[in-house]
Amino acid sequence: MPYTTLEELTDRFGTPMLVSLTDRAEAATGLIDADVVASALADTDALIDGYLKARYVLPLSDAQPLVAAIARDIAIYKLHTYEPDAKITADYKQALASLKDIAAGTVQLSAAGVVPASSGGGEARVTDRPRPMTGENLKGFI
Repeated sequence: MPYTTLEELTDRFGTPMLVSLTDRAEAATGLIDADVVASALADTDALIDGYLKARYVLPLSDAQPLVAAIARDIAIYKLHTYEPDAKITADYKQALASLKDIAAGTVQLSAAGVVPASSGGGEARVTDRPRPMTGENLKGFI
């Protein structure tokens, strides 16, 4: 399940921008190339999954608005073949910072998490030498 869709990208960035970024045919068609968008969305999902796989069960079972917003910012950045403007670059860098925060556990999603592997050290173990003075040893002194 992709974290964002073509429709969400169109709602956020507008059809003219997506046409200018995806219409890469020799003779311009004036339409959004769905294959180019699908490729960028697949790359975006793989990047997000790379950050989330250590902390969450993938794919995420329910829609996460934060992850969808991050996916939109990454996907529009990836659709640029040349240098994007400063706002898109800043949003991309913020999206990566947010992914790092999620991976570190600073920001938590309301999704099923991965149970950390047990190290086997959950119980106390005490080892001591035998007692040199016992009731049996001290029979004549007590």
